[in-house]
Amino acid sequence: MLKNVLIVVDDIEKSIEFYRDLFGLQVVLKNEGNVVLSEGLVLQDASLWEKTLDEIPTPFNNMMELYFEDFDIDGLLVKYESGKYFVQYATELTELAGGQKLVRLYDPSGNLIEVRTPLML
Repeated sequence: MLKNVLIVVDDIEKSIEFYRDLFGLQVVLKNEGNVVLSEGLVLQDASLWEKTLDEIPTPFNNMMELYFEDFDIDGLLVKYESGKYFVQYATELTELAGGQKLVRLYDPSGNLIEVRTPLML
């Protein structure tokens, strides 16, 4: 049974703020270089990752992505581009057939995030 998804981040506090401000995630638990956020996302400090695995994480590797849905992607992008965060897009905001919007962006540590408006059936 899958319990959580863990991503490596360079700055725990900055990442907590990012996921709270943009996606409304809240801290559930802080424990020795790991932070569990609501919705099952776990942030792990890059230094702990390096120490545990003897590996340096590779940001912007596009080997995975977090997927979110948001009715107000335009509002989310205003927050993303507020000057508070490093802004880098993998794909610009696009409107798909049927009106669904899609954007791919990076968090402050280079983890890929896809955001779409919910599909209206």
